[in-house]
This record gives sequence, C-alpha cells and structure tokens, in this order.
Amino acid sequence: MRKDNHEMVAEVVNFEYFSEKNALLTIEKTNKIIRKFTYEDLDPPIIGKLEIKGEKHLANSYTVIDESIWERSIHCMVFRNSIEPAFCVTLEADITNFKKKVKAEGISFTLAMVYAVCKCANEIEALRYRFLDGKIVLYEKIDTAFTYINKETGLFKVVNVPLVDGLLEYVEIASQTAEEQKEYFTGSLRNDVFQCSPMPWVTYTHISHTNSGKKDNATPLFDWGKYYEKDGHTIIPVSIQAHHSFVDGIHVGQFVDTLQKYFDEF
Repeated sequence: MRKDNHEMVAEVVNFEYFSEKNALLTIEKTNKIIRKFTYEDLDPPIIGKLEIKGEKHLANSYTVIDESIWERSIHCMVFRNSIEPAFCVTLEADITNFKKKVKAEGISFTLAMVYAVCKCANEIEALRYRFLDGKIVLYEKIDTAFTYINKETGLFKVVNVPLVDGLLEYVEIASQTAEEQKEYFTGSLRNDVFQCSPMPWVTYTHISHTNSGKKDNATPLFDWGKYYEKDGHTIIPVSIQAHHSFVDGIHVGQFVDTLQKYFDEF
C-alpha cells in the first residue's frame, strides 16, 4: 500500500534488513505489504500488473532459460563466480546528426539520449538476460531507469519510465514523471530496467562504478559525458557496464554499431 492509498502489485525478490538509523527511507515513507495477491485482484488477471500513480503498467514478460541445453551455460557459470563479474567499456559516439535534430525538436537532450541508448540496448539479446530467483531469464523488453537532478537541492533522484515506441512520446512521459516525482528513491530498481546515469558536466575516457557486492546483479549500466566538437563532428563519450555472464566484447560491439547507426539515421 502506497502512502497515497494506491495499491500496487509487485514481486518480492529479496529481503534486506536495516536498522532504523541506516534505512533508506523512514517508516512513514515505506510502502506496506497488505496481503499476498491472487489473480482475482487483477482485471484482467495478468501476472505483474502494477498500479503506479493511478496508471496501470504491465511488468515485462520473460522466458526462463533451461541451463541444461543453453549453449552459454559454462560461460555464465565461470563469470558468475568471479570476484568482479561486471566489466565496463567507454567509447566515442558521433552524435552530429542526432544532436542537431534533437535541438531542432526543442526537447531534452538527456532524455533523448536515455531513449536512444535503451532502445538500441533492447535490440541486443545479451543485454536482456538477468538472474531471477536463482534462475536465468530472458526478458522480452527492458524499460528505463535514469538519474535526474533536483534543481532545488542539487541531489539526484532515480526515475523509472516504461520504454514506449516513439522518442517524442517517451521524452514527454519521462519529463513529466521526473518533474512530478518528489522522492529521491522510490524503492529497489526492478530487474527489467537499463540504468542510465548521464554525467554532462565532464568529458571522460574512463569511468568506474560502485559495487554493491551482489554478483547476481546483471542490470547493465549506461553513462555518457559532456559532448564536444572534433574535426567538424560532435562527439560524446558513452560507457556501458555489463555482467560478463551474459555479455561479451562482441555484444558490446553490436550495441555500439546499433547505437551509432541510430544516431546517424535519426
């Protein structure tokens, strides 16, 4: 039960214990579990239906992988047991055409980048694998989660927005959601999101991230920095961090090619 009295159906995937002092949210702001849901609670009865801010959103469907016949099983196991199973790659993308057209539309460049990156990432199957309840699953579609600066405090908040088909529609929904969201954190990130953390203040050649210590956290993380002009082209650094159990260098290359093609043909 949310504090605005809206009910929400969600899957409990993990339990963590905090002292009152170290909790991420106060007790007053913590959502309360009412009961275990039944299919009769949903209309129509669909697994994963959520009600957020009065709007019904369907959680993305997935396929459970049979590891006994999955060609990547041995690779997955090797990297899953690594001390640090994630790796990060930074690249330079040419956004000359993309930036020009986004500016002409008068929309947020940052949110347009979130859409472009997540749309292209969805086209790479390797980036849609996750660990779920000890099993390996392949999501049909992955939504977006991005950091957004609170202009009054200078602190960031994490905003979750479903990935819709069109860029303009996505930017409109994302912009409204980000502005209306008051909380910095609305809870644990869903498994079926790409995390985006834009850093438009600096141009960089390498980036690293905090490590939660959870080896089964296979959510890809995307960053990009401040764009700059080079030989008549607009260049932007883009980074991808991915779990090696599912993603290899070849898949990063596929993502890079897909993203650059999108920028060129936008």
